[in-house]
Amino acid sequence: MKYPTIQQVKVADRFALGRWYRFLESPGMSAMGSSQFSKVVDQELEILNEIISRFQQLGGMTPEISKRISWEE
Repeated sequence: MKYPTIQQVKVADRFALGRWYRFLESPGMSAMGSSQFSKVVDQELEILNEIISRFQQLGGMTPEISKRISWEE
């Protein structure tokens, strides 16, 4: 799953945030071994932190959301 933009995160609903929270790779995985690794880690970490913050503000994970998201992407 590709990282969303900060703008997408700022307007995403709780379900989309939950999917990203559960399925996104660790920051930087898409740039492993690349000269851009450090830059990508910083960018994706900022996005991930925004996802976590917004998701928690909206109530975080519940059993209902977890079931709807599932464990398969």
